[in-house]
Amino acid sequence: MSRRRYLSEEERTLWSGFARSIKPLRHAQESPRPPVAKAAAAGSGAAASSAQRPAAQQPTRAAEESAPLAPLGRRLRRRVARGREPIDARIDLHGLTQAQAHTALLRFLRAAQADGARVALIVTGKGTQRANRDAPERGVLRRQVPIWLSLPEFRPFVLGFEDAHAGHGGQGALYVRLRRGR
Repeated sequence: MSRRRYLSEEERTLWSGFARSIKPLRHAQESPRPPVAKAAAAGSGAAASSAQRPAAQQPTRAAEESAPLAPLGRRLRRRVARGREPIDARIDLHGLTQAQAHTALLRFLRAAQADGARVALIVTGKGTQRANRDAPERGVLRRQVPIWLSLPEFRPFVLGFEDAHAGHGGQGALYVRLRRGR
């Protein structure tokens, strides 16, 4: 067992200054939790299934949609990049305007989720090289698609996304992990 280390006076001053600068989070209205005695009296762990949980403890659709998007995960990304995990759906947005690409992407994600796809590949392209290298407009869809995937209208379909492996388009493509259809 390690010995407890005490803070020096300088560290204590620094910490107290930091702690004073923190603003507490507003707590959402929480439903009262059942007392432990009632939960123990309800029966063993096998009898309490997720279907029998009170509605307040089950995740809501609004909570799912407000949760931050997660990356694919190292294992899944590696399996997809090596071809061991199938890419269930693909879309190529080359040559589309932003409005066309937005509509096509939303329609594609709805259809892919309905078909039971787990991983999708979205090819945006890297953009064209401008004559003026200082021009910021290189790869409009490459910049916009990740922003769109984070929007509330896409959240019912998307769990997370990452840049694709070089074999699937590299920085000009995205792997998207889809939510299960309802």
